[in-house]
Amino acid sequence: MNLRIIITNLILGYNNFALYYFIFINIFNTILILLAVRGIKKYRYKLQNWPYYQMIASVYVPPVSILVPCYNEEKTIVDNIESLLSIEYNKFEIVVINDGSKDNTLDTLRKAFDLKKLDSPYRKNINTKEVRGIYLSSRVPNLTVVDKENGGKADALNVGINICKYPLFTAIDADSILEKNSLIKVVRPFIDEPDRVVATGGIVRVVNGSKINSGFIQEVSLSKKPIAILQTVEYLRAFLFGRMGWSELNSLLIVSGAFGVFKKDIVLKVGGYAENTIGEDMELVIKVHKYLKEEKIDYDIVFVPDPVCWTQAPESFNSLKIQRIRWHRGLIDSLINHKDMFLNPRFGFIGILAIPYYWLVEMIGPIIEVLGYVTVIASYFLGLLSYEFAIIFFIISVLYGVFLSLASVMLEEYNFMKYNRVGDYLKMVFYAIVENFGYRQLTTWWRAKAFVGYKRKQNEWGQIQRKEFDN
Repeated sequence: MNLRIIITNLILGYNNFALYYFIFINIFNTILILLAVRGIKKYRYKLQNWPYYQMIASVYVPPVSILVPCYNEEKTIVDNIESLLSIEYNKFEIVVINDGSKDNTLDTLRKAFDLKKLDSPYRKNINTKEVRGIYLSSRVPNLTVVDKENGGKADALNVGINICKYPLFTAIDADSILEKNSLIKVVRPFIDEPDRVVATGGIVRVVNGSKINSGFIQEVSLSKKPIAILQTVEYLRAFLFGRMGWSELNSLLIVSGAFGVFKKDIVLKVGGYAENTIGEDMELVIKVHKYLKEEKIDYDIVFVPDPVCWTQAPESFNSLKIQRIRWHRGLIDSLINHKDMFLNPRFGFIGILAIPYYWLVEMIGPIIEVLGYVTVIASYFLGLLSYEFAIIFFIISVLYGVFLSLASVMLEEYNFMKYNRVGDYLKMVFYAIVENFGYRQLTTWWRAKAFVGYKRKQNEWGQIQRKEFDN
């Protein structure tokens, strides 16, 4: 058979596949956003029956250990801890784990909180790298700082789990800031359903552009940098319709490493955070799902749309590239590690719906999209391209992407109203449109590149540049 004919048939076949793939994704995403709207309505109804200010002093609120793993975070660590110390919660402890930082993170903590080293041993429920010292603060009784050999974020979190003393723990990134009432909000599902809920996650938002004073957000506003605004819209879309929708199906596969709460005993039973992956947050959640399904234990893993953790988004394309490649390699890790769950009815919706979706859409979706651009170009040179169809397809895909982003922005404005300026919402609407022309394609390309050299990746924190919070 003529080579041109073979190539032509391959391109036409792929174009047909891409069309049906596109239709499938958009139908499913529409279902997710409808589920997300339903979930947010249920959440607002609960608030009317038991407001948070009544929960803060309640005896039914369980104590929580806050784990803060850090590596080279001297610029933000004190603001972060000061913020955590002032959260509105009855009983909590903060455990900061310095994972062998090469900068002055430990000295900064020692001076800021007057740390004194302890000589007492601790119990190792999970094997970790060596702990070099445990410090208590002479002025803050519920603060513990652990200094350890570098072993990666997962190892640092496992040290925190070994040392923390309360039945619930949350892991907060050192470059993030909680709102004062965020913890009580994300813990609420454990109070409402104490026998079912094993993990919860809150929404993570971009702090860039907001005014920070001594670790507290004084004013929420958008960054002046387009790259940060684009990520703001992206985060709203990922959390308010993506994770909220999956939560409604009790099939949430990711509880953000920047802000999630877990039952300590369940995490210990699954061996803690895995060290053989760079996506330790997703890996832990899937392990918990798998264990509880295999043990036939009824449970819920819940996304809570209101409690906010504010995090610094990368402000350079190089840092953003590093972050996105790392995230996607973590996704690949977790899905491959648990490939036995794919289309396995033993795991309910997780096996027959969530895992396949993440395989077919989240993991290989970037490859399919990049190949789609290649086949469009090839179709043009081979004279196979229908200009009318290509234009219509492009317009529909852009409009649907804009719809998803705008719907997320509107959900934010109607339900939570974190931004006070009308101009900020108008900017987000503008960038919800702009992101479809270059930004989305660039992040797709980075995610596709995650497959290149995947086996040679290193289990490291990554070098994303941080800066001091704006005061």
